[in-house]
Amino acid sequence: MKTAAVILARGGSKGVPGKNLRPVGGVSLVGRSVRAARGAERVDAVFVSTDDDAIAAEARRFGAVAIARPAEISGDAASSESGWLHALEVIRAGGAAPEALVFLQCTSPFTTPADIEGCLAAMAAAGAECALSVRPDHGFLWTVGEDGLGRGVNHDETRPRQRRQDLPPQYVETGAVYAVRTAAFEAARSRFCGRVAIHVTDHPPVEIDSFADLALCERIAAAPGAREAPPERLRAIRAVVMDFDGVHTDDRVTTDQNGVESVRSSRGDGLGLSRLRAAGRWRLLILSKERNPVVARRAEKLGIESLQGIDDKVAALEAWLEAAGIGWEETLYVGNDVNDLAAMRRVGLSACPSDSWPAVLAEADWVLPLPGGRGALRVMAEALLDAAPP
Repeated sequence: MKTAAVILARGGSKGVPGKNLRPVGGVSLVGRSVRAARGAERVDAVFVSTDDDAIAAEARRFGAVAIARPAEISGDAASSESGWLHALEVIRAGGAAPEALVFLQCTSPFTTPADIEGCLAAMAAAGAECALSVRPDHGFLWTVGEDGLGRGVNHDETRPRQRRQDLPPQYVETGAVYAVRTAAFEAARSRFCGRVAIHVTDHPPVEIDSFADLALCERIAAAPGAREAPPERLRAIRAVVMDFDGVHTDDRVTTDQNGVESVRSSRGDGLGLSRLRAAGRWRLLILSKERNPVVARRAEKLGIESLQGIDDKVAALEAWLEAAGIGWEETLYVGNDVNDLAAMRRVGLSACPSDSWPAVLAEADWVLPLPGGRGALRVMAEALLDAAPP
């Protein structure tokens, strides 16, 4: 193990009770942090230090190792460093000796694997002992002098006002990502343990400390600009393959006294898929484990091919793609449960609705900001259409 990520997630938040389990974009804050860490190529293992059993269970569902954080270093007054140092002891007791550590904060819900990679790369390139994520700041900073009057910090208030863009470059610490060389961190017992490198990020500058922050992040996660799939990856897609239950539907079924089942789907999803089909750029397929007449009727209404009763989705999809002359790398697969994972791991781009099973949320390349059967496919369709060349 060269690099380990450590996430501190205690259960005793007062400003927002149960904060680390609160969802943003359908994924809990601790789940989002674990997911970002697992997506970083340089991170070999992810650990969540917590004093809360529910948080530990959530961390494990997303693929992290849970570390029991002692009560004496879990209170409001405990430093983050104490939690990180304890986690390092536990990691070492398990037989690993990471050369570098990455510390992530759950309160920064928009951290990406690229942010983590960027901090590690910046530390290596500069030959530094530590690195942190920052964002550019172009504000005029003020302080109060001994006389009680305002004084410019990064500007001279006694001279004509400069243009904002002419201020010297300055950056604000995001609090999202810190990287350290393990030996230097242990010696200094501080995240700033020597020469410091910075990595400039551009994700939304929000840290969740209140219900208002949480509501704002929910709005950001649901906005079109929050789509996680890069346009260049979307432009490479030629086939869109979708599971049915939990993707086209809300994953619930109503059964009448005669055993006849009915499901709920979204008209908005249908309109988005109809627009994709009309554009003529993509082959569309519904690939379902279940054999149910409603699948065929929905596919027929949308004008989409369907394959039902499929246990081995990889084999069925391989045959379909070969017949269509489309490669796995040109395929987008949208699934929501564990039986979709094998296919999702093979395709060029995988996606899932925001209410998917945690194991799927942990692995999907793209978490759509809406639930299955309630707009997820509309978001996917609009993103593909927006990214397509004119």
